[in-house]
Amino acid sequence: MADLMAQPDAPTPTTDKITQAARETIYLCNFRVSVDGEWLCLRELNDISLTPDPEPAHEDPKDPIAIERLNLMNMAKLSIKGLIESALNLGRTLDSDYAPLQQFFVVMEHCLKHGLKTKKTFLGQNKSFWGALELVEKLTPEAGEITASVKDLPGLKTPLGRGRAWLRLALMQKKLSDYMKTIINRKDLLSEFYESNALMMEEEGAVIAGLLVGLNVIDANLCMKGEDLDSQVGVIDFSMYLKDGQSSKTAEGDGQITAILDQKNYVEELNRHLSASVNNLQAKVDAMEKSNTKLTEELAVANNRIITLQEDVERVKEESSNQLESSRKASRAGDGLADGQVLGAARKQLKEETQLRLDVEKELEVQIGMKQEMELSMKMLETDMCEKQDALVELRQQLEDLRSLNQQLAQKSQNLEAGAKQKSEVISRLEEKTNQMAGTIKQLESSEKDCVKQARSLSSNAEKLLQKQL
Repeated sequence: MADLMAQPDAPTPTTDKITQAARETIYLCNFRVSVDGEWLCLRELNDISLTPDPEPAHEDPKDPIAIERLNLMNMAKLSIKGLIESALNLGRTLDSDYAPLQQFFVVMEHCLKHGLKTKKTFLGQNKSFWGALELVEKLTPEAGEITASVKDLPGLKTPLGRGRAWLRLALMQKKLSDYMKTIINRKDLLSEFYESNALMMEEEGAVIAGLLVGLNVIDANLCMKGEDLDSQVGVIDFSMYLKDGQSSKTAEGDGQITAILDQKNYVEELNRHLSASVNNLQAKVDAMEKSNTKLTEELAVANNRIITLQEDVERVKEESSNQLESSRKASRAGDGLADGQVLGAARKQLKEETQLRLDVEKELEVQIGMKQEMELSMKMLETDMCEKQDALVELRQQLEDLRSLNQQLAQKSQNLEAGAKQKSEVISRLEEKTNQMAGTIKQLESSEKDCVKQARSLSSNAEKLLQKQL
C-alpha cells in the first residue's frame, strides 16, 4: 500500500491515469479472479507494481488494468451463469429482490464504469456511463423508447441512477445483449467516454456482450417506482461464488422447500379458482331451477287458456248452428218483408260469429305454437341442468383431490423444515465438538511444551550430576 501512495518525482499523464484506476479498483488488483470449474478462485498477487515505468517499451504481463479487465470478465461469466441456472431452477418471473439478479447488475455496473473518462462540470468532476448508454438511441432507433422511459421515471436525479434504470429496462425487453453489441462495435464513439485500455474498448467487452445473449431465456418484472437507484452502493458479493459444501447442501434444501412452497401456493390458487367456479355454477343452476319453475307455471296457465278457448269454439259452433237452423225455419214459415229482415239479421249475426270463430282458431293456433316452444325450452333446460350438475360433481371431486394434495404438500413441507432444523442442530453440535477438540488440542500442546521443558531441565540436571561425579 505504501508503494501505491508513493508519488514519483516527475509523474506523466499515463502514470497518473493508471495509478488513479488502480486506486479505484484495488480490491480487484490485489487478487486474480479465475474460474475453476463452476466456482471462483482468488489468488493474491503480491508482486504487482501499481506504478509502471513512465515509458514502457512493451506491454507488461502484470499490468493492473489488464488484470482488472480479466477479473471483471470472469466475474461477469460467473454472475451470468449463476443467474441463468438459478432462474431456471426457480421457474418463475424474477423481481427486484432476487439476490443473483442484484449481483448481476452490480457486476455490469462495474464493467461499464471501468476506464471511464472524468468529465469536468460546474459541480465538479463526474464519471458516469449514462452518456455511453445514450449512444444506443442514436445507433438503434427502437432503443429510444427505453431512453424516454428512463427520463420520464420520477425520482431519478443522477446520471448513475438513469444508467441503472436503463440496464433494468433493457433486461426486461431482452435486448441488453443487442444494445451492448451495438455500442461496442462503435469504438470511435465510445472513445469519447472511455480510455483506450477500458474494458468496453477491448475484446473482453465483446465477450461479455456475447454472454449476455443467454439472459434472453429468463423473464424479469422489475418495478423501479419507489426504488432509490441514485444512492445504491454497488459492491460485489464474492461469497455467492465461493465454493462451500455445507452452504451448497443448505441451498439445495432451501431450493426444495421453495419449490414445495411454490407448488403449495399454486394448488391453493387453483383451489380458490375452482371454488369460485363451483359457486358460479351453483348460482347458474339455482337460476335455471327458478326459470324452470316459472316456465312450468306459464305452461300450466297456457294449457288452461287453450282448454277455455276450445270450449268457447265449441260453444260458438253450437250457437251458430242453432241460429242457422232458426233462420232456415223462419225463412220457411215467415212471409215477405219480415222474413227478409230476420234473414238479414241472421246472416249478419252468422258472419260475426264466423269471424269470431276464425279469430278464436287463430289465437288457439298461436297458443299451441307457444306451448310447443315452451315444451322444447323445458327439454333443453333439463338437458343443460343435467350437464351442469355433472360438471358440478366433477369439479367437487377435483376440489377434494386438490385439498388432499394440498395437505400432502403441507405435510411434506413440515417434514422438510423439521429435517432442516435437525441438520442445523447436528451442525451446531459438530461445531461445538470441533471447538472442544480445538481447546483440547491446545491444552495438549501446552502440556507437551511443559513436558519438553521438564525433560530438558532433567537432562541438564543429569549432565551436571555426571560432571560432578567425574
